[in-house]
Amino acid sequence: MSRKVSLKLNQIIEGDAFKVATGLPTECVDTIVTSPPYYLQRDYGSDAQIGQEASASTYVERLTELFGELLRVVKPTGSAWLIIGDKYQNGELMGMPWRVALGLKDVGWRLRSDCIWHKPNAMPSSVKNRPTTDHEYIFFFSKSRDYFYDADAVREPHVTFSEKSKMKGGRRHFGKRGGTPEQGKNGGNTNLHDARWDQAFHPKGRNKRTVWSIPLSKFREAHFAVFPETLVKTCIQASCPTGGVVLDPFSGAATTSLVAQTLGRSYLGIDCVKEYCELGRQRLENARNGDETK
Repeated sequence: MSRKVSLKLNQIIEGDAFKVATGLPTECVDTIVTSPPYYLQRDYGSDAQIGQEASASTYVERLTELFGELLRVVKPTGSAWLIIGDKYQNGELMGMPWRVALGLKDVGWRLRSDCIWHKPNAMPSSVKNRPTTDHEYIFFFSKSRDYFYDADAVREPHVTFSEKSKMKGGRRHFGKRGGTPEQGKNGGNTNLHDARWDQAFHPKGRNKRTVWSIPLSKFREAHFAVFPETLVKTCIQASCPTGGVVLDPFSGAATTSLVAQTLGRSYLGIDCVKEYCELGRQRLENARNGDETK
């Protein structure tokens, strides 16, 4: 049953994310784009913070509880993007992203895609007994089977027949039956195109892939890394209709709200640290005035 709660949009709310979420109206948000504090990564000095729990399981439980409440807040056609990195403890990778993702599935979110945020400018590492980490996970969830997703808004340039193509033979395959693998192990696969490459190429580009190569971003006023505006833009354009509402329950420097504002969407940000709320509000105001500090 919907809650009769008035909602003021386009604001950054200071407070505990779960407590604030319980006061939000039912089905008022189109999409969530957020990156929660990583487990034991940084102490923000707030009693309401998430990330400094005594155990990994408690951390997962708190995030799961929050997103269980946020499921109510999201519209039936709504979705959520969760950007999260992993953690090493005692020399062992903890698998935190997937622990959290499975927790969200347990409370009713539908996991639609697991994407990789590849960081081409990731910090070098001195480790000698494993590869250097240069990625994080981007999990895409929906509330229901029938959800808003604008594939055309986030299409990528075609690679086939371009200088980046890895295909052997190039255009000699074009329009020739048997020129593409409709036979053999792929026989009967209705997802193929019977050698008609022109039918397989959407005029706006190919469908978005699951590996996103996006450099890290900096915002000098924040004293910490902020996730890239390009990454947030992709999430919002794909899952929030024009004029819709975007929520970030871990607002930080308000990057999600800033991009939402730029794209003509409404926003709500939540953060338990007063300093970050003030920083985010100022950043948004500066952007509205055309003089955002980069």
